[in-house]
Amino acid sequence: MAVRLGRRPTLAGQLLVLQLAIVVIVLVAVAAVSLAQSAATFNRVEGRRVTLLAEQLSSSPALRFGIRNPAPAEMLAPALQTSLAQSGVTSITVANSEGKVIAATNPTLIGSDLTYGDQAGDKRRGWSGELRGDGGTELVAQVPVLSEGRNANGTPDGSLGDHIGTVMVGERAPSVLQRLRGASSYLAIYLGIACVLGLLGSWLLARRIKRQTLGLEPREIAGLAEHREAMLYGLAEGVVALDPHLRVTLVNDVGRRLLDLPSNAVGKSLRELGVEGRLRDVLAGEDEARDAVVVRRGRVLVMNRMSVTKDGRSLGSVTTLRDRTELAQLERELGSFRSSAELLRAQTHEFANQLHTISGLIQIGEYDEVVTYVGALNRYRESLDLTVTRRVHDTTVAALLMAKSSLAAERRVELRVSERTTLLRLDPALSADIATVLGNLVDNAVDAAAQSGTPLSPAWVEVELRQDATSVEIVVRDSGPGVAPELAQEVFAHGFTTKAAAEGERGIGLAMTRLICRRRGGEVAVTNLTEGGAAFVARMSTQRTPEGAR
Repeated sequence: MAVRLGRRPTLAGQLLVLQLAIVVIVLVAVAAVSLAQSAATFNRVEGRRVTLLAEQLSSSPALRFGIRNPAPAEMLAPALQTSLAQSGVTSITVANSEGKVIAATNPTLIGSDLTYGDQAGDKRRGWSGELRGDGGTELVAQVPVLSEGRNANGTPDGSLGDHIGTVMVGERAPSVLQRLRGASSYLAIYLGIACVLGLLGSWLLARRIKRQTLGLEPREIAGLAEHREAMLYGLAEGVVALDPHLRVTLVNDVGRRLLDLPSNAVGKSLRELGVEGRLRDVLAGEDEARDAVVVRRGRVLVMNRMSVTKDGRSLGSVTTLRDRTELAQLERELGSFRSSAELLRAQTHEFANQLHTISGLIQIGEYDEVVTYVGALNRYRESLDLTVTRRVHDTTVAALLMAKSSLAAERRVELRVSERTTLLRLDPALSADIATVLGNLVDNAVDAAAQSGTPLSPAWVEVELRQDATSVEIVVRDSGPGVAPELAQEVFAHGFTTKAAAEGERGIGLAMTRLICRRRGGEVAVTNLTEGGAAFVARMSTQRTPEGAR
C-alpha cells in the first residue's frame, strides 16, 4: 500500500513561519525586558519607602519604650497597625535584642525568631533586600533600635546606646502578571501592534522573494541547480559565462582546461586572468563572428558567443568553446592529400597538353619537330629536377617543391628556388613539419601572386631555405599585393590566410603555421617588400622541444 506524503510547505509559508517565530522571540524578549525594568523600579522605589519607614519607627521613643515594656505586644500593636494602614506596606515586625519577635502586624509571628537578611553581619547595622517566607517573597528593610545614651547623671545626652531590638518593614513583591500589568498600561497594545507589523512584513518579504525566485520553491531551485551542474560538467564543450563587467561567473572543467584557467577563476575579470588579444575580443563581444577561430596555448578553438538579456537589461554573455586542434591536424593531412590530387591533376593536364602537341605534329608530318619538342621538354624537366635536388637534399621537401612548381605553373606563377638555398637531409618528424609550414606559405604566396600577375609583370614566388647547426629558416617571397600593415601583427594570432585577409574571412592555415613553429621553438613573421609583395619568414629549431611548448 502506497504511503501518501504530506504536501511540503511552500517557500512563502516557510518564510512566514520563520518570521513569525522571530516576532514571537522578539515579543518574549521585550516582555522579559519590561519585567526586568519593572522589578528594578519596584526594588528602587519601594526599597527606599520601606527603609524610610523602618528608620522612622526605630527612632521613635514610643517604640523604644514599648520594647522594654513587660507586655510589648499589647503596647506596640496599635502603633504598628496605624503605621501599616498609613504606609500601605505588607508587614511590620519588631524583635528584641535576642532576635525574638515581640510585636508584629501578623500576630502569628510573635514568639518566633526573626529572620535576618545579613546572617553573619552585625545586628546593629541596617539591611534591605528580598526575603522569602511562607507568604511569598517580600522586599524588606531591617533597622536596629538603639537606646538613648545617658551621661553620668543618668540624663539623656543625645548619643546612641545599646542595641535593644530590630524593626523590620516588608512589602510583598508583585507577581509576574502584576508586573506585566503594571509595566505599562499600553504594553498589550504595543505587543499587538508589533505582532501585526511583524506578520505583515513577513508576508511582504515572502511575496518579494517569491517574485525574485520566479515562483520556484526551494526544492525546485535545488533541482535546477543540480541539473545545471550535471549539464555543464557533462558537456564535451567548454562553457564560459561572463557578467557585464567581464568577470567570470561560471566556467566548466572543459572550458577551464581549454583556456588554461586556474581553479579559482570564478569571480575574476579577464584582465586578472591574463586573457588578452583575440581571445578577449571574442569573449567580450568585440568580435561578433560566428564560429570564431582562436589559437590559445597550442590549441585551435572555435568559439560562439551569445549575449544574455532580460527585460532589456544585459546580464552578461555565455560563450561555448570547441577544441578543433585534432580537426585542424586532420584538415592539414587532408590538405596534403588534396595537394597531391591537385598536383596529379595539374600534371595530367600538363602531360595531356604535351601529348596533344606531339600528336598534332605527327598528324601534320613534322617528325623532326616532334623530336626537337620532346628533347626540349626533357631538358626542362632535368633542369628543374637538378635545380631543386642540388640545393635541397631532403627528399620530402624536394618532392614538395617539385609538386608546388607544377601547381604554380598551372596558375601562371613562376616558383623559383633561391640560389642561397641549402637544406640537408632532416629527421623525418622535422622534415614533415617543415614540409607543412613550407606548403602553407607557398600556397598562400601563390594565391596572392596569382591575383596580381599581368602579362607585363609576371607573377612569381621565391623560396629560400637556410640551415645552420641549430635551426632551419624558411623564407617565402611573392609578387602579390602584400599584407595590410594593420594585419601584419595580428594575421597569425587571428588565423588569417593571405587570401582570406583580402576577403575579410578567417582561416587556420597561418595559425597552424605559427603553432608548428612555436612547438619547434621558433616563430613566424611577415613583412612587406619595398618593391611590392610580402615575405614570410619562419624559423624552427632542429632540436627536440617539449610537446605543446609555446
